[in-house]
Amino acid sequence: FCTKDSLSRLFARCGPVQSVEICEKPTPGEKKKKHTSKFFNKKTTTGFQVAYVVFRKPAGVQAAKALSQEGPLLISTESHPVKTGISKWIDSYAASVVDPEELRTEVDTYMQDYDKKIEEEEAKAAKEEGVPDEEGWVKVTRRGRKPGLPRTEAANLRVLEKEKQKRARKELLNFYAWQHRETKREHIAQLRKKFEEDKQRIALMRAQRKFRPY
Repeated sequence: FCTKDSLSRLFARCGPVQSVEICEKPTPGEKKKKHTSKFFNKKTTTGFQVAYVVFRKPAGVQAAKALSQEGPLLISTESHPVKTGISKWIDSYAASVVDPEELRTEVDTYMQDYDKKIEEEEAKAAKEEGVPDEEGWVKVTRRGRKPGLPRTEAANLRVLEKEKQKRARKELLNFYAWQHRETKREHIAQLRKKFEEDKQRIALMRAQRKFRPY
């Protein structure tokens, strides 16, 4: 129930709030800003958490320190009630429905940024390869065995390699299953053979009147 919006609203009485960050535990310093996705890598944290409220002006920090003398801060009020029960479930369900266009836009933006980053790294590596630094050392960059391969083709090769490994694993399992059936069949055949030999030996002993079961 305690969200970034509710914290920003509560501490706005102390001064303009620049940002609110909620973490699982206290951190030693400022966290690097990461790309937050609405659809991927969403992690739900339960239990106690830590919130960092950043004010635009230093006076906001001093005013926030004095809030402890005014009593507790209420998250749910008449003007800003916190939804619970079926209303909260409806909002949670509505938020879980994915907009295809919004998802496609986020994926396309991420892939464009990723391709741009890879191109910059490859250009930087090609520029630095074979060039000695100030101390005369030459940086050797490790490139793939198939440089210049398009990303889509490389991905296809990885998929084909995985399919090949999966097929080989399946053939091996089938061989083990066949071997197990053959071993079981041979064992049954041996038991039948021994049973027939015992029958013949008992019949022979009866014929010779040497059979004494007791």
